[in-house]
Amino acid sequence: MARPKVVLAFSGGLDTSFCLVHLREEKGMDVFTATVDTGGFTAVELAAIEKKALDLGAVKHQTLDGRALVYDEYVTTLIHGNVLRGGVYPLSVAAERAIQARLVVDLARQLHVTAIAHGCTVAGNDQFRFDVAFSVLAPELVVLAPVRDLGVSRKDEYDFLRKHGFPQEIRTRDYSINEGLWGTTIGGGETHDPWAGPPEAVLASDPEEIVIGFEEGLPVSLAGQKLSGLEIVRRLNERALHHSVGRGVHLGDTILGIKGRIFFEAPAPLILVQAHRELEKLVLTKTQQELKSPLGETYGRLLHEGLAFEPALEDIRAFLRSTQSRVTGEARVRLYRGSIWVVGVRSPYSLMNLEGVRYGETNTLLDGKEARGFGKVQALPSLLWRLAGKRAAAAPASATTHAKAKTPKSRRKTSRH
Repeated sequence: MARPKVVLAFSGGLDTSFCLVHLREEKGMDVFTATVDTGGFTAVELAAIEKKALDLGAVKHQTLDGRALVYDEYVTTLIHGNVLRGGVYPLSVAAERAIQARLVVDLARQLHVTAIAHGCTVAGNDQFRFDVAFSVLAPELVVLAPVRDLGVSRKDEYDFLRKHGFPQEIRTRDYSINEGLWGTTIGGGETHDPWAGPPEAVLASDPEEIVIGFEEGLPVSLAGQKLSGLEIVRRLNERALHHSVGRGVHLGDTILGIKGRIFFEAPAPLILVQAHRELEKLVLTKTQQELKSPLGETYGRLLHEGLAFEPALEDIRAFLRSTQSRVTGEARVRLYRGSIWVVGVRSPYSLMNLEGVRYGETNTLLDGKEARGFGKVQALPSLLWRLAGKRAAAAPASATTHAKAKTPKSRRKTSRH
């Protein structure tokens, strides 16, 4: 009888190593492993992960490149929407998990497997991101999560692997680190103490300015050199590292409703979001910006909570894209001692300093009489509110307020005693 087949999302860490051997030895399954590169691996690391998977008994291992998909499918909208969860955190992980899940499902269908597996624990958000994505994209597949469902500890995992002839080096790590295209997140250690901050970093002493070119809301150049979005993200991360830019702390609510706290390092996302937001201020109307803000926040919340395939996300994407037709121009960004400062923006669609209109100086589109009339119209709702309050305060107390209301004779009940 043929052994059942499963595709395991494999990172090469302890949890997924345990899953591989458990599924093969305890469940009698042929395990195919897949690592989706979303920007956090070097070629050497990917080769080491593949070797480890095969050493542990995988039938076959595949490395899938998801970097462009992360950028095209999610990062573009995160930039369009200026999405920062809690006002600080650029959703470094959620977009990656959606693409990882999608590519693993595609592979599972190609291999005609009956199940799909991940190595998430019961404590974090990723379990829901994978579970929801797999359930939406491949409802016919069984989803397995051995570490979570068995409730095993890290020591249990080490012991199990040793028992089956795969001794693992026991390394105690103070932090859990996830590196990817849209930033690095750091959990554990001091993150569990809401008073403790990240270790002090060495800061650069000299400022540096970078000019970022945008077309229809997306970055297309650095210092006038045309580049792909992926390359711009890579170069910004590299250059900003010297200035200790993009580091922060995010404290917020997890999908389970408990409080979570992480450190993060995401130079390119924070630079691009701030530069994009400042350029939008120059070319969009006040109402356009007001409409975008809550929709961007909703998009970020849904993506963070593992609802990457909720239809509403595409509706939000469509609206945000429609606002970007004039978000074209350049932003001049200064990096210095951990800070990001957008010191200038320019655009052919600028709403500033149009002919005859300069803030605080001239306005040939409006004369004094018109401006005075506008001031009166602007004040009208507040004026009416104040006048209504004065009228109510001056009016004598109503008899119906202080006297006991009498029942109309026509509605009185007659005693029948």
